[in-house]
Amino acid sequence: MLVLMVPVVLGLMGFGLDLGRLYLVKGELNQAAEAMAQAAAARLIGTDAAPDNATSAARRALDNANGHGNKYNFGSLVIGESTGFLASEVQDPFYYDSAAAAIGEDSAAQGGEAASSTAKHVRVNISAEAPLLFWGVLSLGQERKTRIAAQAAAGISAPLCVACGIEPLAIAALSQDDTTDFGFTVGTKYTFGYQCTGLPNPAPLTGGSGRLPYLILNRLNEETTVEEGQQLYRIGAQGLPGSTNSALSCIAINAEEQVWASATPIQCNMNQVPNSVRANLCGLASRFQPDAPAACPAAVTDVDTLVTSYTPDTDTTDLDDYTQYAGTGRRLITVPIVDSLVAAGPMVVLGFRQFLVEPAPGDTTLLVADQNGRFNALYLGSVAPVKQGRFDGCQATAGPGKVVLHR
Repeated sequence: MLVLMVPVVLGLMGFGLDLGRLYLVKGELNQAAEAMAQAAAARLIGTDAAPDNATSAARRALDNANGHGNKYNFGSLVIGESTGFLASEVQDPFYYDSAAAAIGEDSAAQGGEAASSTAKHVRVNISAEAPLLFWGVLSLGQERKTRIAAQAAAGISAPLCVACGIEPLAIAALSQDDTTDFGFTVGTKYTFGYQCTGLPNPAPLTGGSGRLPYLILNRLNEETTVEEGQQLYRIGAQGLPGSTNSALSCIAINAEEQVWASATPIQCNMNQVPNSVRANLCGLASRFQPDAPAACPAAVTDVDTLVTSYTPDTDTTDLDDYTQYAGTGRRLITVPIVDSLVAAGPMVVLGFRQFLVEPAPGDTTLLVADQNGRFNALYLGSVAPVKQGRFDGCQATAGPGKVVLHR
């Protein structure tokens, strides 16, 4: 009996060894496909260049030049390369208008590939050959390897109720009855100008169809040693920084907000915004140029060192057609829309919408020294995913989402 059972036990052990290895390879390929899909979806920002940029971002998830690329077979083989015995294949991502098409549930989509500027979802396919040990001695596994496939789909979610990492530059809705665009017109260039009181009312910049007053919502972190001007610079340069305290890093629809205390409105005839507003504009300017404008050292301490932490956008041209924007997304801002700008009392957040910050007229940089804190921005609606957020607490029917895995 013992002699008969030995080959059976060894066979079961071999079967288990091969099966476990195949599950491991499958898991590694799934992980790589998900990383590629999420990286690609984050670059789907509604421009003609977005799919190409998304494909490049997906490929970087497998780039092993620094030893950090996704691998398989106990992390020993680079996905997309061949060892001579084992080969793996990575297809370029496919892009879709809907999540149903991306995950294959929309039979009417017939492939469902989206136009460049309308792509919101992505599907990634990976396949690789896995080695066989015990099964290699059987007739079904004479090649001593088998092919395993993995697929992942990701895209932009439904509108968020809580948006994190956005810019706390509050503007008032032009129309609260318009729940899609709040009265703003997609493709229209507006002049953002810091809120002031009295007359004369500052005029829009050249190219701006009208002036949109704005206030900075309070996100001062009093628990850090970073001084206020540097905090405002960082927010202008990258949006609200991440924090374990969501009250510092996020903004919620229907929440009541207060103005940043040192950035209260001024008299319009003073023609000079507070230093805190200037600090925020200096951070915003880092999205256009690698050095600090001349007006910044007076508002931000050690700004020449701080500016080195941020990389300017690759496209700083003045645009009227957003689909022609070819940059990295650095010029995109997501701002809260409020019921009204009230410096002395709470402002209620109605939603979030997106703009493309434009350079100063006739230039490729931001005019930080503008005495009224003005800059032009092209209204986009909700075209790009935000860094993070939540769906709880509201009934948003429009607005930006975040990158999510569909499967």
